[in-house]
Amino acid sequence: MTKPSTIAIDGPVAAGKSVVGKLLSQHLGYRFVDTGAMYRAVTWAALRENLDLNDEQALTDLVRRIKIRIDPQTVNDGRPYTVLVDSQDVTWEIRSAEVEASVSLVSRVRGVREAMVEHQRALARGGKVVMVGRDIGTVVLPNADLKIFLLASPQERARRRYLELVGYGRKVSYEEVLDEILRRDRIDSERAISPLRPSPDAVVLDTDGLSIEEVIARIESIIAQRDP
Repeated sequence: MTKPSTIAIDGPVAAGKSVVGKLLSQHLGYRFVDTGAMYRAVTWAALRENLDLNDEQALTDLVRRIKIRIDPQTVNDGRPYTVLVDSQDVTWEIRSAEVEASVSLVSRVRGVREAMVEHQRALARGGKVVMVGRDIGTVVLPNADLKIFLLASPQERARRRYLELVGYGRKVSYEEVLDEILRRDRIDSERAISPLRPSPDAVVLDTDGLSIEEVIARIESIIAQRDP
């Protein structure tokens, strides 16, 4: 099979992009890049420095001077990968409730997104990469060989995120999680820079009622069907 060299997977929060992207990359033997973790890392750094999240220049200056890396898993503690900010391991810190509530505000800043896009495109050079996010197929890798847009209802996504957060030991209610998902959907879809939307040439997959394995199987079937 002639496999696509660059695969872009987009979708709203908690649509399953990260877990699907990671497993697919493992199946293909590709590098996995979770751009959402990169934006979370910037948000964590901004909160650490007590920056005003409405100060676009301060956030742009921040993202230009810090170094973010996403490495393969370095500790066997359930993490899918290791996230470093200036060599500090922040893999779990970027999953905090404070970062969760602030990441959409940081990621809508033009300067932040421009810097991140440069970094993400550099990571994709050479191919054999599965990259996940919210604007990969439309902005970061518009010429990706395969574009997937994962959908799921807000209620299903809230259920998944609720179970994930409880698994991390967070005390939250389903209603709180659903409200946060709807809030982030609104911010992501209405922002002026790189709004969340599927690329015209993306394959849209509704994952409601599907297991992770079933989603992976469908994507692999799409890849097989595109084999020349």
